[in-house]
Amino acid sequence: MKTRIFALLLILTLAGTVTFAQSSDKSKMSFGILGGVNFQNLNGKDASGDKLTNEMILGYHAGLNVQIPIAPQFYFQPGLMFSTKGAKNTYTILGTEITRTTKLSYIELPLNLVYKGALGNGFVMLGFGPYVGYAIGGNYLTEGGSVTYDNKIVFKGTITENDDENHATFKTLDVGGNIFAGYEMSSGIFLQFDTQLGMVKINPENTGNTNDKTAVKNTGFGLSVGFRF
Repeated sequence: MKTRIFALLLILTLAGTVTFAQSSDKSKMSFGILGGVNFQNLNGKDASGDKLTNEMILGYHAGLNVQIPIAPQFYFQPGLMFSTKGAKNTYTILGTEITRTTKLSYIELPLNLVYKGALGNGFVMLGFGPYVGYAIGGNYLTEGGSVTYDNKIVFKGTITENDDENHATFKTLDVGGNIFAGYEMSSGIFLQFDTQLGMVKINPENTGNTNDKTAVKNTGFGLSVGFRF
């Protein structure tokens, strides 16, 4: 069901993009490719309601977007991105330090409103908007002493007390917001700094424990380099 919703959003966005493009000044419509690094974390609460104490990990993103004028200096900028996210957690069991690194891979659909103002020979950029992400894979690496386990992440919407606790489980759907700022040179090369805040829980609902207070959300920031043509 969630796969169909994501596909529908993608189709509607592409259709809207075509319609916008046909009704806008085509000489100003442009396309961009970009990529860069992510500094990601998983924030929120654990099952007891205590704040998670995860550490950031380094990820990456790459994709493309189309920039469509909607008013002087303002643009609608839908895109399609591949992005890796996750977090690292370190704890001690019986005197042995254990490190678990969670990595999630997403296909994301950002829908940004962008302001571009002339500055020097280029443009300063300010943008914000929602994004919808769909997880397509992931793994978690557990390291402690001389032992290392590398397991695939299981994606499902709900879990019960009978589910295997040795498997990390997440929902596939992620929804949040983007805010970014940057500078685009007259040559089309641009650099931008962005932040991203997940607005929905990506951990599954625990139907076997009504007292489970787990609430995990994606958060992070990144640096992108791109080219607009």
